[in-house]
Amino acid sequence: MSAVPPSTVEERYVALLKRALTGTAGRAYDHALPRTRWHRLAGLPLQRLRRRRGLELVRHADPALSAQGIGWTAVGDTMIGLARLEQLERCVATVVADDVPGDFIETGVWRGGASIFMRALLDVHGDAERVVWLADSFAGLPRPDAARYPQDEGDRHWRQSVHLAVGIEQVREAFRRYGLLDDRVRFLPGWFRDTLPSAPVRRLAILRLDGDMYESTTVALDALYDRVSPGGFVIVDDYALPRCRAAIEDFRARRGIEEPIERADWTGVHWRKGG
Repeated sequence: MSAVPPSTVEERYVALLKRALTGTAGRAYDHALPRTRWHRLAGLPLQRLRRRRGLELVRHADPALSAQGIGWTAVGDTMIGLARLEQLERCVATVVADDVPGDFIETGVWRGGASIFMRALLDVHGDAERVVWLADSFAGLPRPDAARYPQDEGDRHWRQSVHLAVGIEQVREAFRRYGLLDDRVRFLPGWFRDTLPSAPVRRLAILRLDGDMYESTTVALDALYDRVSPGGFVIVDDYALPRCRAAIEDFRARRGIEEPIERADWTGVHWRKGG
């Protein structure tokens, strides 16, 4: 029996990893979210019981929606879908091939799936030097600070902690399950405004933004954009959200950034930093 060519083995590994991370490798489920105000009110006692007992309320998932990164998967480690994983794969391959200096960082990691993918791709490409940084409160999103960021007034992400708050140990355990937790995976726990300006990150080849809100996006760009090497990538997960999009557009206008924005899917975009 002839051996499978190494390139094919690597490609199969990456393909399987994408399916595992998105929860589409086997029988997947999504959270069954109440559809109307009446359903939400009627479901409150069940939701309280679920939180007390640590239970998951789920329904059968539509694999097509999971692949597009639509909805919260109960079994996957990322909700960004296949197209944004492939976007990330291309960006990693490019910076490694072009020897763009710098580490990778994700600001807003949820269960860690996209960061797990970046760490795995470093092994696939034989890169033994770069570090993957994970910046997150690990307690959900902050309440809007409308005095400083009026664009965030009325934002309700902070109320969705039952779905969005994932503890740091749960993320570490996810890395362990994939055999990828080592000293090249480093955590920056806390609110972005407290951690990112002084983060011990010298240079970046990939800056992946997944903070949803105007504040979270702006703070990350203000703190980290100048550390992105020429030829590196800025990846935005939430461009379809008006507050995030406004933060991107305001920052690019303020800094005179003219590199074209390229779209990966309905909400994921990126641009490559010029010299």
